[in-house]
Amino acid sequence: MSIIVTPEERRSLRSHLREHFGFRRFRAGQEEAAASALKGKDTVVVMPTGSGKSLCYQLPGLAMEGTTVVVGPLLALMKDQADALARRGFPVAEVNSSLNDRQSRLAEEAIEVGLPEFVFTTPERMADPAFRAVLKRRRLDLFVIDEAHCISQWGHDFRPDYLDLGLAIADLGHPPVLAMTATATPEVIDDIVESLGIPDAELVHTGFDRPNLGLSVINAAGAEAKQNALLHLLQEAEGVGIVYCATVKAVDELSEFLGGLGLPVASYHGRMPLRKRVEAQDRFMRGEVRAMVATNAFGLGIDKPDIRFVIHYHLPGTLEAYYQEFGRAGRDGEPARGILIYDPADRALQSFFRGRMPDAEDLVNAHHTLSRWEDEPGGPTLSELLKISPLSKTRLRVCLGLLERFGLVSREPGRRYRLSRRELSLGEATRIASRFREREERGILKRHQMTEYAESRSCRWGTLLDYFGNEDVLGGPCGRCDRCEGTGPA
Repeated sequence: MSIIVTPEERRSLRSHLREHFGFRRFRAGQEEAAASALKGKDTVVVMPTGSGKSLCYQLPGLAMEGTTVVVGPLLALMKDQADALARRGFPVAEVNSSLNDRQSRLAEEAIEVGLPEFVFTTPERMADPAFRAVLKRRRLDLFVIDEAHCISQWGHDFRPDYLDLGLAIADLGHPPVLAMTATATPEVIDDIVESLGIPDAELVHTGFDRPNLGLSVINAAGAEAKQNALLHLLQEAEGVGIVYCATVKAVDELSEFLGGLGLPVASYHGRMPLRKRVEAQDRFMRGEVRAMVATNAFGLGIDKPDIRFVIHYHLPGTLEAYYQEFGRAGRDGEPARGILIYDPADRALQSFFRGRMPDAEDLVNAHHTLSRWEDEPGGPTLSELLKISPLSKTRLRVCLGLLERFGLVSREPGRRYRLSRRELSLGEATRIASRFREREERGILKRHQMTEYAESRSCRWGTLLDYFGNEDVLGGPCGRCDRCEGTGPA
């Protein structure tokens, strides 16, 4: 960290910290990040899950006179953060797809007259010129991007509009940017800086080591062996934890299997009705179950510091995802464990997720589909395009996002699309697709690196820290993984 905090700035920041949040001292990196934002500097913050990244924008946001915009990928996570500030008496506004037209209009009217200090929204809304026009009427002191790694690592699949946040920032007159993530390699940090157009950004990086977390891999070939391994772990483990599965089917089958044996578990995945998801989450938060069996739809923004274990029943797709997910354990600083149950056959399951990037024909198809509305007033919405497009919703959104980045498509008010150029040759589409095929190849490499971690005979923490560019942190065996327990400092 190259950020210098003057004594005067330190006194002011700590005064605000005590006054607004009741804390006497900062955690690592928080003071530097808040000071950088208050100075109006673009800043990238890389801090582990549970280390208090939210305070890095909340404190400067309260100290500044203007509005702070917070962009995040998940409505539930944004709502939790907004509710936490509202409970402290700070005016907030939420603008996202969960609001009806009347609610959206009231929120935007409040923004126009400067009522909320914080505006929580999504990348999709930031892509709407009409919403940006509302924000332009206010003084924006800080533009915050949560989960900023979505810009680089599979950002085009998770949230296609993350790719366009740089354009939105430029359109807003480039307010100071604070990009936050828990998982970013040096390469991903470079992607974030380039995509957002913040080449001179300060970097606050507190490292990736979690001294209270132990790591281990259990080899179990075949469904029966994996079930037995999980059953043994749950019977022996203390406290409450999470069991991550790669598919919805596996979540349903595994939770039924464990429940049939009398183990108190809950299940969670994106296809469950909202009511059941909320019910399962509430049971987990109250400690009524030993484990939550879930896809990776569960976990972001869950404020439960006493999770004692996170078990991965399948091989995660990337080391970034693995680190972020097992990092939900032990946020209270007490000993906790991240465990991977590894079956070499899981590599085939990860291969199933390949091929998600659109090819040239997909781009031409999306362009042609939109051209059928060329003479219609207003332009179509994504839902209207889906009715006549053979592409899936995610793939069509990605195609439209790429075409917009290359000036072939524009976004109109009301989240409608319109052609900016009538012609798109297969050759040009091929060139556009090839620019992003590197991401697909990078994803294959990341899956290979995840497999190498599972099969490695080296220190688990050493392997992870080396991957994230923190290779000099340990200085020897970690003493808290299955490869080197008893051989170094615990």
